[in-house]
Amino acid sequence: MAKILKLNSIVENRGTLTVIENILPFSIKRVYYIYNLDDSVRGHHRHKKTIQAAVCINGSCTISCQSAKGEEILDYKLSSRSDCLLINPEDFHTMNNFSKDAVLMVLASENYDPKDYIYEQY
Repeated sequence: MAKILKLNSIVENRGTLTVIENILPFSIKRVYYIYNLDDSVRGHHRHKKTIQAAVCINGSCTISCQSAKGEEILDYKLSSRSDCLLINPEDFHTMNNFSKDAVLMVLASENYDPKDYIYEQY
């Protein structure tokens, strides 16, 4: 099941530095971010292989995950830059409730492969 990881943030008078280092259970092969979003729901899939780590680096959004048939769907609100949602391959997920200023950055364990996507919900 998906889980929130707390990222290390160093707060100083001149600003805040948040680090993603030695916390992810995978090597990063792909980074993407989505922004300028409307009210659409994104995602609607799970993966065969890809693990993802999602950070809302501006604004807020909700990611809903279900990891197995009959299991409860859990909502994760990302509104802190130090919250990183780890999404496992088996987690069917949707992304919604984006604030107007939302920027969602996703780090992925695999390069894009359309054959890795499963669009059937549990």
